[in-house]
Amino acid sequence: MSVDLLDAAASGMDAQRAALDVAARNVAAAEAAGPNGDYARMVPEFRIVDSDDGDARVEFAGTRMQRGTNVDILTEMIAVMNASRAYESDASIFDVGKTLAEKTIELERL
Repeated sequence: MSVDLLDAAASGMDAQRAALDVAARNVAAAEAAGPNGDYARMVPEFRIVDSDDGDARVEFAGTRMQRGTNVDILTEMIAVMNASRAYESDASIFDVGKTLAEKTIELERL
């Protein structure tokens, strides 16, 4: 049970890290293009993958170009804040799972 919790939290953390990478690439490309430059925004995409044991995991599936939209720094900062908060939530769940696993091991020793 706690291993499933750790897997779910870890896959969520990986997905949010990828979303942060995409936002960073968008900001870097917009800065390189300059104020009059034209750069289409990349949007991260995710998918849910079922494992052999029936558990579902979130996985980064790549990016798609958002046509007709240039990168806006404010939009990217909001995306960074959302991904950061989701990552922190997944990290908290991972810590709970780790504590649960440690307590289970301690009980088995008794």
